[in-house]
Amino acid sequence: METPDMSSLKLSRPELIDFEGISMIHYFTDNWENVKNFKARPDDILIATYPKAGTTWVSYILDLLYFGKDAPERQTSQPIYTRVPFMESCFQVIPSGTDLADNLTTSPRLIKTHLPVQFVPKSFWEQNSRVVYVARNAKDNAVSYFHFDRMNMAQPEPGDWNNFLEKFMEGKNVFGPWYDHVSGWWEKKQTYSNLLYLFYEDLVEDTGREVERLCSFLGLSTSPEEREKITKGVHFDAMKNNKMTNYSTLPVMDFKISPFMRKGKVGDWKNHFTMAQNEQFDEVYKQKMKNTTVKFRTEL
Repeated sequence: METPDMSSLKLSRPELIDFEGISMIHYFTDNWENVKNFKARPDDILIATYPKAGTTWVSYILDLLYFGKDAPERQTSQPIYTRVPFMESCFQVIPSGTDLADNLTTSPRLIKTHLPVQFVPKSFWEQNSRVVYVARNAKDNAVSYFHFDRMNMAQPEPGDWNNFLEKFMEGKNVFGPWYDHVSGWWEKKQTYSNLLYLFYEDLVEDTGREVERLCSFLGLSTSPEEREKITKGVHFDAMKNNKMTNYSTLPVMDFKISPFMRKGKVGDWKNHFTMAQNEQFDEVYKQKMKNTTVKFRTEL
């Protein structure tokens, strides 16, 4: 495999650090005071996910629902990461997520986060902001995260697949254990009514139906024609080839290794897991998920 040219990159791969009991990297904790004290607004919409669970997809759907018709130029002139700032991010190559969010002139502001629920700035709950959480089954999520870490120089070195999967089962990934993340947000939904919990698998199965769910949650009266247009526009292949949504404009990602948007499928884990890995994973999964009622599909 040829080695990518790193000379153009400002970033060196970070080490995992323990941050209040969660594995993190400094790019997501360097700006912590501003994240913690972030001032949410009642009309903000927070898009929350574990990494690689459809964040960009849902961000783009929401962006089109709110601004696609009245501000179509946004779609071609601004990359998704400035339209929907990544709240806790603090990469030197672009302004911090909190700065980008504070400077948004749109209403609502669309803001994304990968934080586990206990780290979310209190102001979101106090302002009763709306939250859309997207969860993806653990096996596909692990595969996607592995390929992401391979190509993203702002993430720790993933090692080989076997090594990465071990770490995933131990919860030693940036943003902590998948298991705690999806179940923590699932618990929150029981007490916080302004939270919509979506599944990546449902989005793949019937994007139009999930767009409709989003509209009804957000109180949007989007016409069926408009919804259909959006559903077509957010098709995986369309987004993968769209420079404004595929992250190809960020210098930290090496597309020679793997594209940011790789497959967007359900069940790709079968091409990665050995039988032994699958058995071990199922065992760990049963143990870690025994106290939650959230259920996932690993194939469609």
